[in-house]
Order: sequence, then C-alpha cells, then structure tokens
Amino acid sequence: MKELGSTRSCQQPNHLLLTPDTFVRAPLPGMQKATAIVHASPRLGARFTQYSAELEPGGSLGETSLQRFVYLLEGALRVLDRDIEPGECAYLPAGNGIAAFATSRVLVIEKPYQHLPGVTRPDSFFASVERATPQPLMGDPAVQVRPLVPDSPQFDFAVNSMTFEPGGSLPIVESHVMEHGLMMVAGGGIYRLGDCWHPVTAGDFIYMAPYCPQWFCAVGKTPAHYIIYKDWNRHAD
Repeated sequence: MKELGSTRSCQQPNHLLLTPDTFVRAPLPGMQKATAIVHASPRLGARFTQYSAELEPGGSLGETSLQRFVYLLEGALRVLDRDIEPGECAYLPAGNGIAAFATSRVLVIEKPYQHLPGVTRPDSFFASVERATPQPLMGDPAVQVRPLVPDSPQFDFAVNSMTFEPGGSLPIVESHVMEHGLMMVAGGGIYRLGDCWHPVTAGDFIYMAPYCPQWFCAVGKTPAHYIIYKDWNRHAD
C-alpha cells in the first residue's frame, strides 16, 4: 500500500496519467488466458479504446468487430500466420484473433472504422520500429519519429514511435484537434499536460484530449521512447 495513498496517477478534464501502481487487471469478453488493463475508452470521452493485454502461453485476445492495432512490448505473438517479436506491430481490419505462444504483454488499440467516400478499407499489415524510417522532428536529430501506420487516407488513425535523446524535447507546446493515447516504453522525462507538469517513466500511460496543451522533454542518461496514437485523415465531428 502506498504511504498515505500517494501516486503519480492524475486525472484532469483534458488529460489522464495512469501509472503502473494504479493499474487494475480484468479479462475482457473473448479473452482466453489473458487479462487487460484498460487505459482509455469511450467512458473517458475517448473515441478509441487502448489497453495493455497480459497473456499466458496459449492465451488469446479473441474476436472483435473493430479494427485493431497491436504493438508487442514483451514475449511472442502469432498474428494470422505470422510470428511477431517485441518492437513489431500488426493491424487487423476486424474479426481476427491474436494468440501468444509465450508469456506476453501487448499494447492494443481498437476503434470503429470511419469510412471515407471513395476510399477502400485497408487490409492487414505488419510493421516494426526497427524497419520504420526515422524522421527528425522539424529537423531536430534529437527527436526521431518512426511512423508505424502507412501514410494513406485508407487509415483513420496514425501510430508513431517517438525517441528523444536525453535533453531532447518537442519544439513547441502543441494544442490541436487530435486526441492521443501514449505509452512510455523506455526512459523518462517531464510531460506538460494542460497546466500540469508530470514526471513520467517507462510503463506510464497518458491520454490527451483534443486541444490539451502538451510538451515533452526527455530527462536522464538514456533515450526516452514512447508509442503514440492519434486520430488522422478524417474531419473532426
């Protein structure tokens, strides 16, 4: 038990920080030998659901009618007929199960697909941080962005890997119509969210609502790395 109930977890009208000491695990319908930690969902006001799934060997996520993006944090997964390793990811349009053949931890993003007139729905694909081409953010080599979803109007969201060298930071305080789901994978730093300044580290999750002022700076002796979701390629309703 934390002394006097202390935690870094914090919920504000325009953002949410969840730290591992406050995670609550429960199975979702269709899961086998698996539990989920739901980080963001429509109950929060998000237009997507993001959770961490912890699977035993032989565990599975089950079927879904939603499009699903998975990023493997630890372990080994079989997606369709392909095995993926940590740092790799996959997109499934809907309905496909995902099974683990080792104890695994996977980041999962699910959302209803927003059809665009004249644009066909995308097929499944695989990607990885290692194979993605790094792009310096606004020309700054200390901040490298690696897109994990193809740049195509077929996709109504984007997921990026972002790596910050120690001392590297976002070049501006951003405030925009897109919402974010962010998982810290390695390292740490300081995140400004709204009027709050939060120390963050590997394992933390952040939800940012539309127009939440946001800024990050990596702190420490090792790079900071996070995986970040945003809605993309569609008009805001």
